Amino acid sequence: MTEATAGLTVTDAIVHYGRTVAVDGVSLAVAPGEIVALVGPSGCGKSTLLRAVAGLEPLAGGRVAWDGVDLRGVPVHQRRFGLMFQDGQLFAHLSVARNVGFGLTMAGVRGAERDARVAELLELVDLAGFGRRDVTTLSGGQAQRVALARALAPRPRLLLLDEPLSALDADMREALRVQVRDILRQAGTAALWVTHDAAEAEVAADRTLRMASGHLL
Repeated sequence: MTEATAGLTVTDAIVHYGRTVAVDGVSLAVAPGEIVALVGPSGCGKSTLLRAVAGLEPLAGGRVAWDGVDLRGVPVHQRRFGLMFQDGQLFAHLSVARNVGFGLTMAGVRGAERDARVAELLELVDLAGFGRRDVTTLSGGQAQRVALARALAPRPRLLLLDEPLSALDADMREALRVQVRDILRQAGTAALWVTHDAAEAEVAADRTLRMASGHLL
């Protein structure tokens, strides 16, 4: 694979929190369309690394690139990366459809084009017909699928998932890790999936990487 088609490459990434080195010289790659899981205990630096890839944390050293283009100085909203967090962070005052279409609206996509994309995503996450629902009426699993649809709506080249299922009960986690994996594969979206659950990583990812104390093992 040439660098021009390499997808995400992280090279010798270092992130500091004050005097604490949270991420210490980590290098990894995610090819286009590939799902890579990053597994490790709480506090090992995996979520910090994810935030650095997203542009939410500054690098003290190293490089984050997409297709060989260095992203240093590129703001979060211009990286074309989607984000999905543990609690989904849905907008409680917006309907399901308006949540899913939020990123499209911010990007200037409106009217029939936005509505068609929202309908397509709700179909993809098996929530067709839920567009007018209040998000506060959804189950935990439904809410996370809405969050996934919202993250995928602007067609990100990479989706960053930070413990996306950890707030759910065991049965729901088991079902959703398969559903989310299948949705990502159907959409053809590359993903870096942070989790502390090795079983989740084994089911969901094409490859699993392990972190401990800021290092990639």
